[in-house]
Amino acid sequence: LRPLVPAIQSCDRELADQLRRAAQSVLLNLAEGQKYQNGNRKKHYEIAQGSANEVKAALDAAEAWGWLETRGEERELLDRLLAVLWKLTHAGLLQKPEGRARSRDRQ
Repeated sequence: LRPLVPAIQSCDRELADQLRRAAQSVLLNLAEGQKYQNGNRKKHYEIAQGSANEVKAALDAAEAWGWLETRGEERELLDRLLAVLWKLTHAGLLQKPEGRARSRDRQ
């Protein structure tokens, strides 16, 4: 993202600042979430996911205004990051609870 920020900044300082802050929020919330084992971990990962979506939206806006000419590899990296964050925030939903029978299994 680093090379894109000056290009966006030359057209819209506020959008470039928002993009920079959202990208930093992703990094900081991932780091913060790593040190927890309880619900705070998921909360920080959810915030990181929201910030990553904000980065994507900022890039979409810059493209829509014509400030970025081509889509680079940062989009692929961002999509992979969002996929990882989705898995991290939905991990508990994907695993079958142990020791609990489903309601239809009890009948």
